[in-house]
Amino acid sequence: MVLISILSTLAVLTISAILFMNLAPQFGAKSRVEALERIEMSPNYKDGKFQNLKNTTVMLKTDWANIQDYFKKRGKTPDWSIPVEKINPERFSENQGSNVGITWFGHSTVLLEFSDKVILFDPVFTNSPSPIWFIGPKRFNKTRPLEIEQLPDIDAVLISHDHYDHLDYGSILKLKDKVKVFYVPLGLGAHLKRWGVNEEQIVELDWWDEVSSENLTFAATPARHFSGRGLFNQNTTLWCSWVIKSDYANIFFSGDSGYDSTISEKIGEKYGPFDFTMMECGQYNIQWGQIHSMPEETVQAHIDLKGKLLMPIHWGAFKLALHDWEEPVERLLKKADALHVKVTTPIIGEQVILNNHIPNSKWWRRNL
Repeated sequence: MVLISILSTLAVLTISAILFMNLAPQFGAKSRVEALERIEMSPNYKDGKFQNLKNTTVMLKTDWANIQDYFKKRGKTPDWSIPVEKINPERFSENQGSNVGITWFGHSTVLLEFSDKVILFDPVFTNSPSPIWFIGPKRFNKTRPLEIEQLPDIDAVLISHDHYDHLDYGSILKLKDKVKVFYVPLGLGAHLKRWGVNEEQIVELDWWDEVSSENLTFAATPARHFSGRGLFNQNTTLWCSWVIKSDYANIFFSGDSGYDSTISEKIGEKYGPFDFTMMECGQYNIQWGQIHSMPEETVQAHIDLKGKLLMPIHWGAFKLALHDWEEPVERLLKKADALHVKVTTPIIGEQVILNNHIPNSKWWRRNL
């Protein structure tokens, strides 16, 4: 009877979890038939899944030592309130002219402004990158540069893939009526449609696809990563990096990617040189080195891309790996110095202005 009771309880919990993941909107949705037809035609889609360009190990080894190490707090998160520069919303009413402004909101959320254009990358404004708001790592900064409601109308939102720290349900709900177009990798549009984004606002791209609008070119370029928001939909949507070409600057956004010189060199040859690159440099571990770059590899990828100025992203907001929170930027700067790579390290909310204001304070060093 005890065994039957235990098995019954486990069965109920399993069924409840499956129902929750299928019914709760934050887990997204599956592509419909018409979208699946295009997905199945992609050269990057085989055997019911999207594939990386080379064999890539995604499954992670987990042992008790790693679990213990993850929950050690000392050094893994800042024990002080990290600095945030507040943004005056009135700034958005001013035409940027030929200036190109880039504002980092922590992790991989970045706002790009030039002329009268506003472009937002991987918008995550919530306090935890998790499908359940009270479960998951908490944001390091206690205040935000500004709230979503204070953002101006946005010409384009670019999303690299559907992991929770890059595609956030709550943020999309608040943003969707401000956005003209969402540019996303193949398959990801199904999530947005479930969340109330109009189909006319969504453009899905495969690797090397380009779309032009008002003197801007957006190109979805390869990355070495994976996707999935649930237990049973891994790699059913594509992941990518992004190229934005304009009369004002040539910009690269890495999304998440393990280092692959054949990818970064090809992008550099086709679209480079880049005036500015935003490159993943945190939340890495040797065990998942094929899907996340080490900081030294980030610098090399920037060189492969023929980049001029590098801004590290995917760090400084959440604890998603085992390393100390400030380790990524320290390692990156050491390698960049050795290879004579120019780096900018803005405070969260501080605007980088190309050819004008290139912040390089070591703000994460508390005693400075």
